[in-house]
Amino acid sequence: MRPSAAGALVAAAVTAGTAAALPGQGFDSVPAARSRLWLPPLASLVVPGSGQLLLKRDRGMVYLAAEAFILSRFLQLTHDGRRGADRYRDLAFAVARRGFASSRRDTVFEYYEIMERFPASGEYNRNPDPRGRVIPETDPTTYNGSIWLLARRTYWSDPNSPPPPGSGADIAALNFYSAHAVGPDFRWSWHDASLEQQEYRATIRSSDDAFRSAQNQLGLLLANHLVSAIDALISSRLSAGLRREATLETTWMGRRYGSRVRVTIAF
Repeated sequence: MRPSAAGALVAAAVTAGTAAALPGQGFDSVPAARSRLWLPPLASLVVPGSGQLLLKRDRGMVYLAAEAFILSRFLQLTHDGRRGADRYRDLAFAVARRGFASSRRDTVFEYYEIMERFPASGEYNRNPDPRGRVIPETDPTTYNGSIWLLARRTYWSDPNSPPPPGSGADIAALNFYSAHAVGPDFRWSWHDASLEQQEYRATIRSSDDAFRSAQNQLGLLLANHLVSAIDALISSRLSAGLRREATLETTWMGRRYGSRVRVTIAF
């Protein structure tokens, strides 16, 4: 076959291949390809493993199994933490606060932590006249007594020598005490209930540990979503690259037998 005839046949083949590669003639458009590229990672970001399953990757089941296990663990730990919280609140009201509060009133978690460390709250005001000057608790083994000691050490020049009544140091110490001491409605005492206080301490710690572990599970859930999404993105790009190797074409111009020959190379 003459060179000119061979060149004509190769050119015709290239022309036909180029026409087949035009948009709408068999190959996907760029926007459609990009949308399929981002679909698996977005799916895995919402439900770990779903993007891998869309790409027919069996490891998607591993991400799904991890998601189910971590989520069930989070729910169980949250349930244990709440059950423990109900338990130590019941102990506090039934034992330590019994005789001080006629009705049950809840408050912040820091209050229950203080009950764990001190055997009693102490009185808020030792003045029998409620309309008179507040006389703070002086027993430092109680919570209110420790607050008053801290106030005296902070604002008085000598914690054992009171300043003149109405002076700046006196007023500042009393204001500090009033802001941090426990009021009459939340007094407590573990007197003659040391075993109950030990149970209270163990319960509050186990509840706190359960809530802390549940927060760690949330971190693992987030990591599972992110890792699955990144894995799906990489797999999606690799799959798109393999498809391009099977479909894209280019041409190389060369000379053979002294004439121009167009050679088609598929990659």
